[in-house]
Amino acid sequence: MMTISLIGSGNLAQHLIVAFQNAEKSGSAIRLIQVFARQKEKLTHLLHQDKITTDYTELKEADLYIIAVSDDAIKSISSQLSFQNRLVVHTSGAVAMDTLDNKNRKGVFYPLQTFTKNKAVDFKTIPICLETENTNDYAVIEKVAQTISDAVYKIDSEQRKALHVAAVFVNNFSNHLYQIGNEICNNNQIPFSILQPLIQETAQKIIDLSPQEAQTGPAIRNDQNTIAAHQALLTHENHKNIYTILTQSIQNNGKKL
Repeated sequence: MMTISLIGSGNLAQHLIVAFQNAEKSGSAIRLIQVFARQKEKLTHLLHQDKITTDYTELKEADLYIIAVSDDAIKSISSQLSFQNRLVVHTSGAVAMDTLDNKNRKGVFYPLQTFTKNKAVDFKTIPICLETENTNDYAVIEKVAQTISDAVYKIDSEQRKALHVAAVFVNNFSNHLYQIGNEICNNNQIPFSILQPLIQETAQKIIDLSPQEAQTGPAIRNDQNTIAAHQALLTHENHKNIYTILTQSIQNNGKKL
């Protein structure tokens, strides 16, 4: 039986608690034995309070300790752990493995997904990116990852840094563009829901096509009349600048194909 202790009580920590509990119920050889949270009440809807501690010195011995907190808290929390020579991993896409305190063995357990409070996810489809300092520790976290996900990848710190930047482009930046589209619709008394089938089809296409092959629109066609009309319509200077930059980027990329 592989024992796990989780440190954190935010969105990711709560989703991991549910994923580990589901794996345990299905007969997987893992067990979530304890969770650290500064405030017990944040987790009592998921766990019996006897499984929650607010004191680092009360953390029980486990095969794996997962720190699922904000990036800027990882270093401080890992240094506060009172034990030594145990396997401690963090869940960040942007923080190097070496940020963890040297008194324990280090690793990364990074689920590549956006998590929203109270919105269920199917962890089996979520890629989990793994890194450790040695082969034996990798086998431990790989076994744990495979109990909750069917997509497990060995990714080092430099690759993970690049992957995180790519994720910002395809997730955070694209969502900001949805926000701009929503503002344009609202300003013209159009329901944003009209665009939702287009958004879904655009995302679905790149399962079968590369993003380059899936690219459509006036920029890739070099339709200067439509581009000029769009720029004239945009009264918000920031929106106009983003439109121009993205149009130029698409056209420059098209020249490379």
